[in-house]
Amino acid sequence: MELPVTPINQATHMPRIQLNEIFYSLQGESTWAGLRCVFIRLKGCHLRCCYCDTEYAFHEGESFTLEQVIEKITGFDCDLFEITGGEPLLQKQVHPLMTQLCEMGKTVLVETSGACGISVCDPRVIRILDIKTPGSGEVQSNLWSNMAHLRSDDEIKFVLCDRDDYDWAKQIIDQYKLDQRVKAILMSAVNAMPPTKELAGCQTLSMAQLAAWILEDNLPVRMQAQLHKQIWDPATRGV
Repeated sequence: MELPVTPINQATHMPRIQLNEIFYSLQGESTWAGLRCVFIRLKGCHLRCCYCDTEYAFHEGESFTLEQVIEKITGFDCDLFEITGGEPLLQKQVHPLMTQLCEMGKTVLVETSGACGISVCDPRVIRILDIKTPGSGEVQSNLWSNMAHLRSDDEIKFVLCDRDDYDWAKQIIDQYKLDQRVKAILMSAVNAMPPTKELAGCQTLSMAQLAAWILEDNLPVRMQAQLHKQIWDPATRGV
């Protein structure tokens, strides 16, 4: 006797992506700062930088198919998209998502910690590589093979906790000739963050102090601040 066949819900077997939030705001960092941008924040990160300001993305989020994510973003009248996290490159499904956005004619940025390989990203995607300094507590997580895959439209970011971080970043810029290889080298002074169960926390580095160091050394970098935190309360989500 033939056994009854139970229908399979195909949607549950389609590749899925873990999504934390999608929001429309102004880009707060990088050379794209000030422009309207749709942010797609993915869930999960394997790093625990002392100054992380998106700790909620470590564990909060829901599972969606690629088609469901695309449906969520079709209502935004915007051509600039950023994939962020967490660490977005931890999820393999981020790659077909980024490719789909490129096929839709969008300019796609991905902000990544630099602890995951960037060579597999769609070549149309602009990578913003956040190199972890000693002060972050995650310097050992940098995947230095990424340096060989940088392109002229990519950007490098350093979040600096103190003078030691600044001197270390200068060495990395010189060692990899970054000023000759990427569109911009971004430097930020860290903002104070209290310790939590998962993060060590950190003290603020004065922006004036960082500016003085850059000017003294004639360093070929772009100093930046987090524009969105100057417009809205720093604890506000979705901006």
